[in-house]
Amino acid sequence: MSIDLQKGQRINLQKSNGTTLSNICVGVNWGAIQRRNLLGIMKQEAVDLDASCILFDDQQNRMDVVYFGRLRSKDGAVKHSGDDLTGDMGEDDGKDNEIITVDFSKLDAKVNKIAFVLNSFRGQDFASIPFASIRIYEGTPTYVQSVFASYNIAQASNFAGHVSMVLGIFYKVNNEWKFNAIGEPTKDHKLEDTIRTVQQKFL
Repeated sequence: MSIDLQKGQRINLQKSNGTTLSNICVGVNWGAIQRRNLLGIMKQEAVDLDASCILFDDQQNRMDVVYFGRLRSKDGAVKHSGDDLTGDMGEDDGKDNEIITVDFSKLDAKVNKIAFVLNSFRGQDFASIPFASIRIYEGTPTYVQSVFASYNIAQASNFAGHVSMVLGIFYKVNNEWKFNAIGEPTKDHKLEDTIRTVQQKFL
């Protein structure tokens, strides 16, 4: 059974059988915007959200970034499935639009934190996007073996006017990886700005 994460909740990566997740997928799912035109006809507006992953050392220095323009980390431990330019057109199909995989066993030993962020490429307001969520699971980008945890980002007034957010951060304590579900919108418009916000406020 998966854990339904709440904003600010911290969890370890230990499964019910006592073993620890070492190779995980972080999937991001979101929907296209539905708007009515002047004739009252509902139209679909594609949403291009970009999931990115930033690796830091214990001094909060950026070591690597994985995003739609760089689909693999230097150590090969982190991989991105590729850019989704539309989101779910219509109803939520239950599938992830972008997936980042992490093999903790292959990570550079200096990596201490791994942050996941979302940026709205076209500057579409998060408050107008019908749904956005992340889930952590065992498997591959095409096969979900077992969902470990899910985090639904609810529409809230504090998301209005924002086009980027910090989803959550994996962090290492005594060689054990844990996860902090953050879900905070930021005022950044570019990935570089979001990375600085992560360094200044969330590490």
